[in-house]
Amino acid sequence: MTAFPNLFRPLRLGSLTLRNRVVMGSMHTNLEEAPDGFLRLAAFYAERARHGVALIVTGGIAPNAEGGVFAQAAKLTDADEVDAHRQVVEAVHAEGARICLQILHAGRYAYAPTLVAPSAIAAPINRFTPRALTSAEVEQQIADFVRCARLAQDAGYDGVEVMGSEGYLINQFLCARTNQRDDEWGGDAVRRRRFAVEVVRGIRRACGEDFAILFRLSMIDLVEEGSTQEEIVALACEVESAGADALDCGIGWHEARVPTIVTSVPRAAFVTVSAAVRQAIAIPTIATNRINMPHVAERVLAEGHADLVSLARPFLADAAWVTKAAAEDVASINTCIACNQACLDQTFQGKLTSCLVNPRACHETELTLTPSEAPKRIAVVGAGPAGLAAAVGCAERGHRVTLFERHASIGGQFQLAWRIPGKEEFGETLRYFSHQLTRLGVELRLNTDADVQTLLDFDDVVLATGVTPRRIAFEGNERACVIDYPTAIRHPERVGRRVAIIGAGGIGFDVAELLAHVEIPQGEVAAFEPASADATPQAVEQWHDEWGVDLASRHPGGLKPRVAPQAARRITLLQRKRDKPGAGLGATTGWVHRASLRARGVETLAGCAYRRLDDDGLHLSVDGEARVLAVDTVVICAGQESQRERLADLARAGVRAHCIGGADVAAELDARRAIDQGTRLAARL
Repeated sequence: MTAFPNLFRPLRLGSLTLRNRVVMGSMHTNLEEAPDGFLRLAAFYAERARHGVALIVTGGIAPNAEGGVFAQAAKLTDADEVDAHRQVVEAVHAEGARICLQILHAGRYAYAPTLVAPSAIAAPINRFTPRALTSAEVEQQIADFVRCARLAQDAGYDGVEVMGSEGYLINQFLCARTNQRDDEWGGDAVRRRRFAVEVVRGIRRACGEDFAILFRLSMIDLVEEGSTQEEIVALACEVESAGADALDCGIGWHEARVPTIVTSVPRAAFVTVSAAVRQAIAIPTIATNRINMPHVAERVLAEGHADLVSLARPFLADAAWVTKAAAEDVASINTCIACNQACLDQTFQGKLTSCLVNPRACHETELTLTPSEAPKRIAVVGAGPAGLAAAVGCAERGHRVTLFERHASIGGQFQLAWRIPGKEEFGETLRYFSHQLTRLGVELRLNTDADVQTLLDFDDVVLATGVTPRRIAFEGNERACVIDYPTAIRHPERVGRRVAIIGAGGIGFDVAELLAHVEIPQGEVAAFEPASADATPQAVEQWHDEWGVDLASRHPGGLKPRVAPQAARRITLLQRKRDKPGAGLGATTGWVHRASLRARGVETLAGCAYRRLDDDGLHLSVDGEARVLAVDTVVICAGQESQRERLADLARAGVRAHCIGGADVAAELDARRAIDQGTRLAARL
């Protein structure tokens, strides 16, 4: 008996037979626009196909120039563009998987002045205002979708996925929020969904029955004036009748003020949203969003929430996810922690997509860990993210690696990160690295502060000694109530009810999140225990209440009144700079952190100068105005300093040393850079 029987059952999808129930969901990587990008995409997708994924859906490809997400975005509009796609298709087919092209028209989300939409209504996340399509132009847009599907068929794709979700063009036609037309393409719900139905019907007519059509349907919009459940079910039925072979469950619009894919979203938080649709249709449904481990995927299928599961970013984190799940080798899966730092944040900045925990993602052709022809003895000093990546990478290449860590456990700053509510997934990365160290035979020496004499016998030494919290000078900073952030995170029970946090960067926000959640203990103080990455049903329901999510879509858009959470403490976040606190947080995650703290009553102050701390409180000036904060605890989150003192000593001793991670650069902790540095160094040694 396999641990995941539902996950590995074949499935018939239209004319296709899928070898299991795992779909690699659509991700735009920006390789689509890069030089030799399709060659690199072929390697990227082929590696995932080789490891058993059943069906791959490409990143969104525009059906015409104005439909691209940005100017010069990848499109498929004529025969000259087919050959580039064919090499991707052939690479995937050679590994036994199926692949569909996603057709995505951005509509008012297109970041270019030529954008079009059902109505001339600008999106709140775009500075450009779209031009409203004429009735004839709407017909042409349908023809462009059909042409794109025919070209995809010519390239050898097994089918297409029509992007009708996430607030893109088709979704814009569906909702009164963005469709204020009064012609045959707008008005009542029947006319608003006509565009979507005609796109599917046109593709089926043009491409025949032996060509799969997936439709990504927004099961819940999470915006005001979004679709009701009745409208969603009606659309599903009409799309099925028009020729769709499966429905992919889209969740939320990009402009929604509800998080859907960040770390703090509970695993599989939205899978019940398609219940009414599944009862009304006969074609398969595909569950999406925050399904990152095999037991989660298996539960979704076993409980009847969907027929397939779609994982996108988990295949950035680990190309061999399916192979490992099939072998029940779950401990070796490099789990997607939904941090967005190297994937979505970089994608939206026009950079290549990659993965914080797996820098090889989208770099398969130039970042390899091939066996070394001359194995060495390598010492890695420090078992934080950089050191772990270097140690594992070097061991993968056949080097004999000894990893020194002065603390009793591996992890470095990740030991702090996974304790933050909403960041429990970071503990999965530590589990993965711990398993890899054992599998690869890395000698791990805990509670060992390696000195220069100890390191003389190694061919190369990697210094990944990390950082130490920076102290800041003000009168009274020696008081016992002034603590550093590692102490606050490890021992929140020591923090009083009134808290000032000095430093409003990423760590300051994390500390505020923790202290706002963790209650002050009464009576005997117990050690703080971080939560599991698998939230309880009660915790998931509480999350929905906090963010105002109505999965049954009884309210238009699936929104309901939010239930304000109760904060455990009164917290003030302070920073010297006059910028907006949290300005440096991730592009796709920062707003979530700010909204969460705002809901818990956390106050933020910028332009602060710290004067002194006495019995009256923390004296400071805010933009020159004197203030006193009554506080029980002051937590210092004012940056870090590199610990690299041994570098000069090693150089004098003639030891070949390399400095990575926080020991190299301490400016705002950057795990993406640290793991990337460690992996790339391992590839060179």
